[in-house]
Amino acid sequence: MIFCINSVQAQVAVPVTDTEKQHVFRLHEIEKFTDYNNKLSIYEVTSPQYKNKFKPNTTPTPQLTDVNATYWYRITLDQSIPTKNDWILEFFDQTIDSITVYAPAPNNTFEVTQLGSNRPFTDRLYSHKNFGLNLSRYKHQRNVYYFKLRSHQSANVIIVLRSVNWFISYALDEYFFFGIFYGMILVFGLYNLMMFIALRQRQYLYYICYNLSIGLYEMCADGIAYQYLWQMAPSWNHYAYGIALFFASIFAILFTQSLLNLRDNAPRFNKLLSLIILARSLFFLACLFINKTWFGYKIIELIPLSVALSAGCYVLYKGYRPARFFVIGYAFLFFGFVIKTLIALDLWWLPVTALNFYTLSCCFILEMLFISFAIGDRLRLLKREKDQAQLKIIEELQRNEELKDILNKKLEQQVAYRTMDIIEQSSVIAKQNMELTIANERLQAQAEEILRMNVLLESDNLTLHHNIEKVSHDRIMLTDVDFEEFSQIYPDKETCYKFLAELKWKDNYACRKCGNGLYGNGHQPYSRRCSKCGYEESVIAYTILQNTRIPLNKAFYMLFLMYYTKGQISSHKLSQILSIRQSTCWSYSIRIKKAMDGMKKELHNAGSKGWSKLVIDQRAPQ
Repeated sequence: MIFCINSVQAQVAVPVTDTEKQHVFRLHEIEKFTDYNNKLSIYEVTSPQYKNKFKPNTTPTPQLTDVNATYWYRITLDQSIPTKNDWILEFFDQTIDSITVYAPAPNNTFEVTQLGSNRPFTDRLYSHKNFGLNLSRYKHQRNVYYFKLRSHQSANVIIVLRSVNWFISYALDEYFFFGIFYGMILVFGLYNLMMFIALRQRQYLYYICYNLSIGLYEMCADGIAYQYLWQMAPSWNHYAYGIALFFASIFAILFTQSLLNLRDNAPRFNKLLSLIILARSLFFLACLFINKTWFGYKIIELIPLSVALSAGCYVLYKGYRPARFFVIGYAFLFFGFVIKTLIALDLWWLPVTALNFYTLSCCFILEMLFISFAIGDRLRLLKREKDQAQLKIIEELQRNEELKDILNKKLEQQVAYRTMDIIEQSSVIAKQNMELTIANERLQAQAEEILRMNVLLESDNLTLHHNIEKVSHDRIMLTDVDFEEFSQIYPDKETCYKFLAELKWKDNYACRKCGNGLYGNGHQPYSRRCSKCGYEESVIAYTILQNTRIPLNKAFYMLFLMYYTKGQISSHKLSQILSIRQSTCWSYSIRIKKAMDGMKKELHNAGSKGWSKLVIDQRAPQ
């Protein structure tokens, strides 16, 4: 019984024989031990204390689930049988960060080989996307191989034993199919690029970006990108696939919205997909700037994929025919994604082989094929709608042409009737035109006569107005008038300034400083500024009114009264007439009397203009 139990629990040794081309290790052929402290060495692990802690694998495919732990695996190979072929061990999953292989060597030592996506691609023994190493030369016995693995994300531990000949044949076939796969992506992209150039519809541009993103994601997942795009940048392997997957998801949603015309066919799904774009973008930024290990949660892509597939089913149910191929294509994609998810969550009940490992890639090809059918179906629908619209336009044009012919006939009849009426009425109109012409000539003559009379009347009015103003001015200047009548001629300061300027510079302007005769306007009203030296002379400077503080029109009236009374009017009378203090009137009348005494000869026969001569007092203070 003890022997049977030990035989059941003992690790199965895999024989290395030429009868098999390859062997995938599964179930009890692999034993595992988890080092949560990350401190054990190979000699500690192979010691009796830890050697018995290795447990046989009970799942179809071993997995690395704890990103903070170190996983130790060991396999036993029976190399006692002589073989003609050389053999290699290969790891399928290219996302494992670090793989340290301890192959048995003489004297209980190990030959150490470092593999993993953290190392430059040029360090690999074989220039292949998978991690490979030669079997130990320590043959003709049972050999135990130990593997120390660490990874920043969940990964599958798929170990395959292959002969070198079969490895070369398999690799050539695999790269051939890779060429077909990525070539189809480029062909689909080029086809849609030509469609975009021809039709200028954004859905083709979205689909091109989606295909390129899927191609980049598959290259990252297969290790092709590491081999051909960034061999010397291992750090890109940790999150390049996440960036490609993000763009694939975003452009897939945008393509879905455009192809299915969700804005019109399903507004609620359109809004929901827009919210998913926003949420997915926020999660992408969080992965990029907060924690790059979150890129490993690829399962979230199931949400936009499910909503897009549901939207396609909904619009297909509503009768939108181009959605049928879309639904089929996305159903294949959904199926492949579910299988990939089950494998990632260790829920897949079958061993992981090349067939189910590349299921998602095959589904991508089928999805692109059916999406191309959907695009073509939509083009046929658009062409059919366009043809129907053109037929309707042609029918409408034909109906319009018939209506136009009917209307033209009616119009021709109406034009004929109207022409007859016009011919009959033309003679009457001609007679009326003759009469109107004669009447217009008469009216023209009358208008010219009226215009001549208006010109004469206007001339007479101007003359009469001038005479009235002259008589009024002369009456005021020759008679004893009161201040109100005098104010009609000099009502305000502006009028007084204008009178002073005309009186003061009637013989042309000459600067008192330099004698220049050119001037410009000064800062004060009616003052003049020399254009040469800049001296400004106010209008009341060098007049009897300089430095006076009483209103100019009252000062004018005081000059007027003093002149016509020959200085006999008293200051009390002036104060009473002008409503100015008697002392002010007295001082100002003294100034006027002095001016009158100094200008007796000029004022002797001055007449009505004599009072204005008193204004220009050359002796006035400056």
